[in-house]
Amino acid sequence: MIKTVEWTREGVQFIDQRKLPTEEVYVLCRNYQEVAIAIRDMIVRGAPAIGVTAAMGVALGVQQSSAKDIQALRSDFNHICQVIGETRPTAVNLFWAIRRMKDKFDAVAGQSVETIKATLVKEAQQMHVEDIAANEAMGRHGATLMPSSGGVLTHCNAGALATCGYGTALGVIRAAVEAGKQIHVFADETRPFLQGARLTAWELIKDGIKTTLIADNMAGAMMRQGKIKAVVVGADRIAANGDVANKIGTYTVAVLAKEHGIPFYVAAPWSTVDLNTPTGEQIPIEQRSAKEMTHHAGKQIAPEGVLVENPAFDVTPNKYVTAIITERGIARAPLADSLKELAGAVVSV
Repeated sequence: MIKTVEWTREGVQFIDQRKLPTEEVYVLCRNYQEVAIAIRDMIVRGAPAIGVTAAMGVALGVQQSSAKDIQALRSDFNHICQVIGETRPTAVNLFWAIRRMKDKFDAVAGQSVETIKATLVKEAQQMHVEDIAANEAMGRHGATLMPSSGGVLTHCNAGALATCGYGTALGVIRAAVEAGKQIHVFADETRPFLQGARLTAWELIKDGIKTTLIADNMAGAMMRQGKIKAVVVGADRIAANGDVANKIGTYTVAVLAKEHGIPFYVAAPWSTVDLNTPTGEQIPIEQRSAKEMTHHAGKQIAPEGVLVENPAFDVTPNKYVTAIITERGIARAPLADSLKELAGAVVSV
């Protein structure tokens, strides 16, 4: 299993996703500031992985705090949470993880400084374990929705690299293949950061899963030719009504799927569901550097002075979503009602 993020004695270690697929390089972050940079600069990416990374960054910062009493430790803790919370705005898993670490701090605030530090490290490590288990459970649920054979389209990377292991959308595909289904994946390249071309294709080829890489603007043609039987993508935030924020271009794929009568599935852990956000209209959309659009591999590909829009995500309205796959089960239309039901579900992963 790919070690996307790992807690070590020296710090938090990541596979540098900016270097894939040509180089497998690992980066060790020795303090919480470096962890924040790793999130912001997309050394690590993918909503579930960002969430666990945030927790590990908080734990690392607290572990290294020189505070001698609870009041000083809490002050350091709050500052660490603020720094990490300012890295990326769209993926709700980041804020879910910070909130969970805050709740854990409050729960043990009456104990010694060293006990609090150890407890927060243990909590971050537990979140890592839970994420993998959730992905595997998600895969089992989602595999039942995949066709017995044929093409499945995915957009961006929602695999092991976007999580702590196994993956969300790619976890569904992996589970379907493990169940004997003859899946042929069509991976959108995912401009401008090319997560599909660099990361999804790399993962699936390593797993021996048949994969065809296509440019983003080819998806409609593949659907019209009957090559796509289903679409499965990940998510960075799911609103209470089932609107889904995911990598830019997902909305286009969803509309095309609807036009061609192809089911459009979203796979994400429950931590990605934000019941406090009523609809997709309230989801903040991260704007990234224009250089990601105007340059490729350090080389300029657009003229000087051109205006650039580079939103990292878009929102797919719930009417285009056939089902949302979580470790708690599958939510179907009406999604708002289904998500409320799953919120009260007893989870066993």
